[in-house]
Amino acid sequence: MIEKMTFLSISGPKDDIDRVVSQYLSRYDIHLENALSELRAVQDLRPFTDSNPYREVCQKAQQMKQLFSSSLDPDVSSLSAEQAAKTISRLSGQLEEVTSARDDLKEQARKLEESKDRISPFTDLNYNLSAILHFKYVRFRFGRVPKEYYTKLNQYVYDTIDSVVYKCQEDDNYVWLVYFVPQSISQKIDAIFSSLHFERFYLPDEYEGTPSEANKALEEQIKKLQQQITALDMKEIQFLKDHEEEFMAAAKRLDIFATNFNVRKLAACTPNKKATFYILCGWMTEKEASAFQKEIEDDPLVFCLSEDDHETMISPPPTKLVNRGLFKPFELFIRMYGLPAYNEFDPTVLVAVTYSFLFGFMFGDVGQGLCLLAGGFLLYRTKKMDLAAIISCCGFFSTIFGFLFGSIFGFEDILEPLWLRPAQAMTDLPFIGRLNTVFVVAVGLGMGIILFTMILNMINSIRNKETESAWFDTNGAAGLVFYGSMVTMIVLFMTGRRLPAAGILLIMFLIPLLIIFFKEPLTALVKKKAELMPKEKGMFFVQGFFELFEVLLSYFSNTLSFVRVGAFAVSHAAMMEVVLMLAGAEAGGSPNWIIVVLGNLFVCCMEGLIVGIQVLRLEYYELFSRFYHGTGREFRPYGKV
Repeated sequence: MIEKMTFLSISGPKDDIDRVVSQYLSRYDIHLENALSELRAVQDLRPFTDSNPYREVCQKAQQMKQLFSSSLDPDVSSLSAEQAAKTISRLSGQLEEVTSARDDLKEQARKLEESKDRISPFTDLNYNLSAILHFKYVRFRFGRVPKEYYTKLNQYVYDTIDSVVYKCQEDDNYVWLVYFVPQSISQKIDAIFSSLHFERFYLPDEYEGTPSEANKALEEQIKKLQQQITALDMKEIQFLKDHEEEFMAAAKRLDIFATNFNVRKLAACTPNKKATFYILCGWMTEKEASAFQKEIEDDPLVFCLSEDDHETMISPPPTKLVNRGLFKPFELFIRMYGLPAYNEFDPTVLVAVTYSFLFGFMFGDVGQGLCLLAGGFLLYRTKKMDLAAIISCCGFFSTIFGFLFGSIFGFEDILEPLWLRPAQAMTDLPFIGRLNTVFVVAVGLGMGIILFTMILNMINSIRNKETESAWFDTNGAAGLVFYGSMVTMIVLFMTGRRLPAAGILLIMFLIPLLIIFFKEPLTALVKKKAELMPKEKGMFFVQGFFELFEVLLSYFSNTLSFVRVGAFAVSHAAMMEVVLMLAGAEAGGSPNWIIVVLGNLFVCCMEGLIVGIQVLRLEYYELFSRFYHGTGREFRPYGKV
């Protein structure tokens, strides 16, 4: 069902808006509308221009909240927004001191790591680095060459140049080395090494001792810095633990303040000779609106007007679905299609009943139905998934139809069917011949559903004052009479009863079709329009003829669409028969239980998914297309969604 709504206009002194929102509106569900656009008839309406004084500290609180990751929900009724802002600023400053010190240490450690990376390839050089870096007459070069060029250096070049090469370390691709050369020929030697793809490393004058000693000293410095960083990490963790409750209270209070302050975006203010007033407007359920109005009766600073005539509102009432128990999970399918408009029929209960019933009809098996029932129930209890609850309901109906069909895990020799065997039961029909009984029942069931949805369409159309859709449309009164007459004729013919006289048949078939054909002129006549027929009458008759042909074709195709319900009931029995045949159980012998179990799992998952989709298709295309529009907008309480 859909909750009844009341439109409220709330007003008071401009400076009192925060108190009203915090004291009253935060405890009620209200779907706020933009007052400037909703109250266009009110003179001198202006938007609020106030800015949030705690915007920056609110942003800090949101950033810090990621560090706490707490689930605490403290009471903040006695905490003011100003106190909360001071708390966040203080805690943020203390935390920034720790963070800044840690960042400085990390930067120092990073630089030392870079220095260590530069010196580590040359740790095999057993000579004081400081002395090398201060040579006056000998040039030195630290670097690396690819291994293939190092081989060429030793074979073809090294004996012909005046230089000393000291090999340090090597890996799969490079050889790290240092070469020394007299200052006078350094440019020539550098050019030779450059041709060998020598990549030079520049070492700063900051090392003491040999490369190995320098590397060890750097490791010690990095280790000390890491210890200091770890100490600061522990200090931060302890700080967060000590101030968790204090921070969460302050952050929650600021969240509430920011949410309440942002109400100004939807409010309007209007100046008066003595003061400036705010105006808030929105939708509440009738029950909450009554409680809210009763609560503010003794508050002289709050004025509230209610409006029950929704026709005068610019924005249509929002939709709030209220379905209890087993029906509520089926709201999932309604939301997928679109919420009903406020004055529209809520199809949740209809979908819950028809979806579960049709699923059970198409997937009737006691064993597999109980598996779906239990599995869906357990998944819903643990994960609270609406789809799991739907599966559980479908499993219940599958179990019922399993008893009706006498099938348990595909075995049909254990239970006697309470109704029939889908693959075996046949019916003799006049003109058609022998036909599977479940096909006949499925089509009859579809006819009944189509007639019921036509009645729902008439109810919705009358509620919304849609004359054409209610009386003259293919799914209105004219369509109901025509299709109902056709169903009656089919039932009478198939059961061997006498058919009505020709005059009655003329009234039952011809008059409804003529009404559908002339639905636009008839609607114009009822609404007392001056022009009944369109100017291009020839085009009107041609278009009307083809539309009427399409209507007749759609009645036929939509009715036959329900044959799939019986077809899946038969195919399920056939698939399980194949599983039992593969398991060797068709001859009455001992079956291969592994194949039986795996086959049941496969059929339960695959066919269950296919049947679920097919039933949803029937709901959307055969039911909803006749009476349901799904154009409603969801009820969204401000600050709670």
